[in-house]
Amino acid sequence: MSGHSKWASIKHKKGAADAKRGQLFTKLIREITVAAREGGGKPDTNARLRTAIDRARTANMPSDNIEKAIKKGTGELEGVTYESCIFEAYGPGGVALIVETLTDNKNRTSAEIRNIFSKKSGNMAGSGSVSWMFKKKGYILIEKSQIKNEDELYSVSLDAGAEDVQVGEKNYEIFCDPKDFEQLKEALKAKNIKTEEAEITMVPSSKTKVTAASDAKQLLSLIEALEEQEDVQKVHANFDISDELLEQIAAEMP
Repeated sequence: MSGHSKWASIKHKKGAADAKRGQLFTKLIREITVAAREGGGKPDTNARLRTAIDRARTANMPSDNIEKAIKKGTGELEGVTYESCIFEAYGPGGVALIVETLTDNKNRTSAEIRNIFSKKSGNMAGSGSVSWMFKKKGYILIEKSQIKNEDELYSVSLDAGAEDVQVGEKNYEIFCDPKDFEQLKEALKAKNIKTEEAEITMVPSSKTKVTAASDAKQLLSLIEALEEQEDVQKVHANFDISDELLEQIAAEMP
């Protein structure tokens, strides 16, 4: 299981994610609004919108909120215009970071992101200096406990376009080309295989090992601060921290 997903899972179990549900709703509404604005309000013909709606439903967002976000994107309701802004940087331990934002004020967002990196031992980098280490991929996470036939999971996934199926201690991680993402999701759904996460994300081509506890703590603190910033949609990182060290750091969380 990738380090970032493992850390997110640990935080969720400790209840940290649930405490920020309102913040999550705000970010999901922005993504739905922008997806509808750029590709139309029909999820059947707008893959980005469909994925955003699926994430919102997984987070138990009320249907009324989803509908209003779509209408703001299509112009049926008045709303704020958001634009994408991407930041590249390095964190403690030399870890590469890509920060995706949706903002109505690029100058404000840029200043706030730079301030976070300055306070949390990170360094901003120029455009293109980090992004070459990542590739856009479809990503699906499945809990191992619900799979009775591993061979069937492999067969269904590979037939539907999966490029790689990685087996972790408690989960399966499936990666695919973004163009095959929707058909892969549908193939798994047809077999009643529930996905814990399903999204288009940035996957690192190589990972940076972080073995020092001090670097790991600083890095995770930086990532959490970025994720809590209201304009940030996603943070991608290429860190590789052992499960033991992640669990140790989690145990020290308040």
